[in-house]
Amino acid sequence: MNQLFRRKNYSETDTSTSLLRVLGVWDIVFFGIAAIIGAGSFSSLGEAVFRGGPGVILLYLICGFACGFTALCYAEFASRIPTAGSAYTYAYASFGELIAWVIGWALIMEYSFGNIYVAFSWSDYFTSFLGRLGMHIPDYLTCSYTEARKAVQYGSENKELLNAWKTAPLIGSLKFIVDLPALVINGLITWLCYVGVKESKNFNNSLVILKLAVIVLVILVGFAYINTDNWTPLNPETQVASFMPNGFAGVMSAVSGVFFAYIGFDALSVLSEETKDPQKTLPKGMIISLVLCTVIYIALTLVLTGMVDYRKFDGVGDPLSFIFEKSNANVAWMELVVSFVAIVAITTVLLVFQMGQPRIWYAMSRDGLMPQRFQKVHPKYKTPSYATVITGIAVGVPILFTDKTFILDFTSIGTIFAFVLVCAGVLMLPAKEKIKGRFHLPYINGKIIFPVIFIGGLVAFYMWQPAFFTTLMDWNDPKEGEFRASIFVFIVINLILCLFAFIKNFSLIPLIGLSSCLYLLTGMSHENWFWFGLWFALGLVIYFCYGYRNSKLRKEIK
Repeated sequence: MNQLFRRKNYSETDTSTSLLRVLGVWDIVFFGIAAIIGAGSFSSLGEAVFRGGPGVILLYLICGFACGFTALCYAEFASRIPTAGSAYTYAYASFGELIAWVIGWALIMEYSFGNIYVAFSWSDYFTSFLGRLGMHIPDYLTCSYTEARKAVQYGSENKELLNAWKTAPLIGSLKFIVDLPALVINGLITWLCYVGVKESKNFNNSLVILKLAVIVLVILVGFAYINTDNWTPLNPETQVASFMPNGFAGVMSAVSGVFFAYIGFDALSVLSEETKDPQKTLPKGMIISLVLCTVIYIALTLVLTGMVDYRKFDGVGDPLSFIFEKSNANVAWMELVVSFVAIVAITTVLLVFQMGQPRIWYAMSRDGLMPQRFQKVHPKYKTPSYATVITGIAVGVPILFTDKTFILDFTSIGTIFAFVLVCAGVLMLPAKEKIKGRFHLPYINGKIIFPVIFIGGLVAFYMWQPAFFTTLMDWNDPKEGEFRASIFVFIVINLILCLFAFIKNFSLIPLIGLSSCLYLLTGMSHENWFWFGLWFALGLVIYFCYGYRNSKLRKEIK
C-alpha cells in the first residue's frame, strides 16, 4: 500500500533532456494564446451564451480567477520540476504514484478528447467557409455517423445532418458517414508535431498574430452594432429584465463551454523540456497568456451578447461569424473574414493539444507506467515520435463514431479535476530556498484569512440571497436540484479546508485556487460524473495490470 503513495523526488537543478530546448517566454505566451483563444471563442462560446445569457461574463471572470490562482500553482511546480509531464509529474512529487497515474489518465482524456472536439469545430468552420465561396462537400463527408443518427432519431431540424443520413452511400447495410475534414486536419497536425517543435513554434506564432488581429477587428466592428437592451433580456418565466435571465444556475450550467476555453494553459507545462530556462520562462509565459486571454474573452462576450439576443445562439457552432450574418448585423465581409480566421485559430489549438498529449505519455513511459516505446525520441527531429503517432490515431479513430456535446463535457470535468489536484499538491510541498531569477509562489498564511474569506462570503451571500439557502436541501427540483446538491457538497468541503487551514497554516494562494476549481465542478451534471467515473475505473485497471508491475520507482525500492 505504501508503494501506491510513494513520492518521486525530482531535482530542481537537473534540466537535462533528450528533447530540443528552443522556446522562450513569448513563444510560451503565443502557445498559450494559441491554445486558449480558439475553439472556446470560435465554437463553444455560442453554447455558453445561450445557456447563461449575458451573465455568462461572470462565469468567464470566475474561470479566469480560478485559473489565475491555478496558474500560480502550476508556475510553482514548473519552477521546482523542470521536466515534461505537466500535472502528472507534479502529482508524482506531491501525492505519490497512484494519484500521479490518476492525473496522467485525466490528462490523456483532456488532450485526446479535447482535440476530437476541436477537430469537429475545425471541420464545421472549414465546410462553412467553403460554402460561402460556393464550394460544397457532400454532407455525409462533413459530420460523424453518431451526429447524423441522433439527428434522425430525435427529430432534429438540422438540415445538413438529416441530408447526410438521407444521401449517405451504403457499405453493406451500414451508411458511410464520416467527417473527412476533421480526419484530414488531424493527420496534418500529427505530421507537423512529428517533424519538430521548432517548426511547430514558427508556424504557431505566425497564425496567432493573424488570429489576434481579427479578434480585435471583431471587437471594434461589433462595438458599433451593440444594443444595450440585449444585456438585460427578459426572463422567459417571470418576464423581468435581467442580466442573468436563466438565473445563476443557468450561468453555471455553461461551465463546460466556458472552462473548455481555458484548458489550454495546462498544455504549456508539458513543454518544460523544450523550454529555455524553464524555471523562469514557463511561469512568466503561463501567467501573461492567461491574463491576456481572460480580457479578450470578456470583451468578446460583451460584444456577442450586446449585438444579438442570447436566445438566438441555440445550436450555433460559429458564433463570431453568426453575429455578422444577414439576419443580424449584416456585414458580409466580416462574416467571410471571421470564418477564415476561425479555421486558423482552431488549427493552432489542435497544434498545441497535439503537442501536449505525446509528452504526457513520454513522461509516464519514462517512469515505467506506460510501455517503453512511448519515450522513443526521433533521432533527427528530437520529438517523442512514437507517442505522437499514437496520439494522432487516438484522436482520429473516435472522430468516426462520437459527437461534440459528449466530448465537450467529458473534457472539461477531467481538466478541472486535474487543476484541483495541482492546487492541493502545492499545499503538500515543503518550503524551498529562494533563488534569484526563479519564480517563487508568495507564502501568505491562510490560517485566519481563508476561513474569514469563505465564511464571511457565505454569510454575505445569505444576506443577499436568503431564498437560495431556504431551498438548498431541495435536491428533487428538476431544474436546480443537482446544482443545489453540488453547492451543499462544495460548502462542506470548504468548511473542512477552513479547519485544515487553521491547523496546518496552509498557504492562501493554493487554497483559493483549490476552492475556486471545486466551485467550477458544481456546474457538472450527474451524467458527466458517471462517464468520468467509468474512465477512471478503466484507468485503474490498466495501472494495476501494467503500471504498478513495471513502475521504475517500485523497482528502485526493491
